[in-house]
Amino acid sequence: MSAITQAKRIVVKVGTSTLTYENGKLNLRRMETLCKVLSDLQNSGREIILVTSGAIGVGVGKLGLPERPQETERKQAVAAVGQCELMFMYDKLFGEYNRMVAQVLLTTDVIANEHNKRNTQNTFNELIKMDIIPVVNENDSVAIDELVGNNFGDNDTLSATVARLVDADLLVILTDIDGLYDANPRVDANAKRIPYVPEVTDEIRRLAGGTGSNRGTGGMSTKVSAAAYANEAGIPCCVMSGADPKSLYQLFDGVQIGTVFGTKKK
Repeated sequence: MSAITQAKRIVVKVGTSTLTYENGKLNLRRMETLCKVLSDLQNSGREIILVTSGAIGVGVGKLGLPERPQETERKQAVAAVGQCELMFMYDKLFGEYNRMVAQVLLTTDVIANEHNKRNTQNTFNELIKMDIIPVVNENDSVAIDELVGNNFGDNDTLSATVARLVDADLLVILTDIDGLYDANPRVDANAKRIPYVPEVTDEIRRLAGGTGSNRGTGGMSTKVSAAAYANEAGIPCCVMSGADPKSLYQLFDGVQIGTVFGTKKK
């Protein structure tokens, strides 16, 4: 666990199901707690980069739509509305704890082009030096990669990409389940959580299976793939429940929580 307790530069990814209620509106209590905990972790000397989902989910709630739209163009429009609301709330809530945030919207061409990639890394590094928390999302109103399931495809993959871009010490994925299980815990009462996965194998990918909630684009399979991608760069990953963001304190205090994927040092 030392790789986790001693981690300094940390990418935290939060999913739509963690940020919102079933109706798509923001879960303000949980979001406020998340911002408070991350601000406190930053105060302790850690460097925090937040990768957030939720633009479309929040946009659906903001616009009072009965369900998530299916048409790509409509998703883009809803994402534009939701992203504005999302950043407004992050700016407000982090600001209550004297923390400044910066919006970073990424598209896959940023990663594919070496020049753009270096510029993006420089931006992240400068923000971190200035003690500013980067808040990252895919630019859904311009790029449709996540909306149609290509390239980044989901913010789990984006979070692992960001972790590699910033040379993070740890990736934490907050989701609506408290880790990887040996069976589906939603249907099998005897399912047991797997606390540690030294290597992502085909068997581990098979166990992940399934899709995400009706408000997000990912499931456990995308989280396992993201963990594997981070592990390739020597970055450990913890997939854990985001229901109570204060549990992040337990993680950094050395308590075994969620599922940890790979802890070999770079």
